[in-house]
Amino acid sequence: MAEKKDMSFIKDYIAWTIHAAQALAVKIVNPGGISAFKFNQRALDLDEKHVHYGITPRDVILTLARGMKELGVPHPIHIHGCNLGVPGSLNSTLKTINGAEGLPLHLTHIQFHSYGTEGDMKFSSGAPLVAEAINRNKNISIDVGQIMFGQTCTASGDSMRQYGNTKSADPKKWVVMDIECDNGCGVVPMKYRDKSYVNALQWAIGLELFLLVNDPWRVFLTTDHPNGAPFYYYPHLIRLLMDKTFRNEMLEKIHPGAQAATILKTIDREYTLYDVAILTRAGPAKSLGLRDRGHLGAGACADITVYEDNPDREAMFKTPLFVFKNGDLIVRNGRVVKVTAGATHVVRPEYDRAIEKPLKDYFDKYHTVSLENFRVSDDEIVESNCGHTGGNCGCVIVQPCGARTT
Repeated sequence: MAEKKDMSFIKDYIAWTIHAAQALAVKIVNPGGISAFKFNQRALDLDEKHVHYGITPRDVILTLARGMKELGVPHPIHIHGCNLGVPGSLNSTLKTINGAEGLPLHLTHIQFHSYGTEGDMKFSSGAPLVAEAINRNKNISIDVGQIMFGQTCTASGDSMRQYGNTKSADPKKWVVMDIECDNGCGVVPMKYRDKSYVNALQWAIGLELFLLVNDPWRVFLTTDHPNGAPFYYYPHLIRLLMDKTFRNEMLEKIHPGAQAATILKTIDREYTLYDVAILTRAGPAKSLGLRDRGHLGAGACADITVYEDNPDREAMFKTPLFVFKNGDLIVRNGRVVKVTAGATHVVRPEYDRAIEKPLKDYFDKYHTVSLENFRVSDDEIVESNCGHTGGNCGCVIVQPCGARTT
């Protein structure tokens, strides 16, 4: 982008990367921020220029979003936006949504990007404004990144923000590192406490987002595992969404300042089982372009979970009666009875292989890994490429892309 390459070149680069990484979509983490961190920028807002390349995060987002759409990749660009965890991140999130120019965007762990600066603590909920913007812009989908109370660790490619998070590490053992000049990552242990004003309000903000975004097809159930909580907290989270009485009981136990700073108690909505089925199955499958998943229609792959109805939805979702994988019974009464190999799902959009010449030159100049060794082959991720399309034998399943457009 800094060299003013045309859009066709950029699309070839995106498509080559998807092929090389055996990916189903593209995620951009703190757009431009990890690179800016290496040039001693400690923050990079949506319209702030990278000190070296002169490119803004908005430039990166819109260019990649357009590229993904024109390549026909089903899932839109998957964005970990600017200013994660920063009071005032609400503003850049709203600017990202409202400035999308109609392009499809998926905003990930949006709870961490929905913070205002109101009140004595200069930390407030921006969830109502974010939810209103999402409801208004049908091109936007989100996952929430709900935090749950207890010990976890945060793991992210956002080395800029992970470095900032080290001040809150619990225990004080963390790693932040550079990877091959281009990337970075950090692992920081974190303990979320219900008696902490900030943690308690984070918990409430996530629930506000779940309950205020109207369309269950555009919001997905996540704790941003492990960053907000381990994934096995999902049954508890589902109960919070389905049971207002239980939700209010939990609300009464958190920091009183956070109780006063959230509108959660005024929200009457309770998720239905249909909502949960969309939130956890049908919606994500549709968003990712998995046409034979997330439904029970003819030709579906028969990934089915059967539960015994129980008013305590946490207990119900914690222990399924049966789980079927491609029609095979693999769990009975919460116990695994058969181990199967899942498939690796990928997309393979078209690209001009001439892109490999400048990429090879770049790899040879800057990387210790060669272009060929960077690429992941089918043989490296499956035991045998059998061509079976059922997905029970560990094979690669190529999901279709739409036609590439100019």
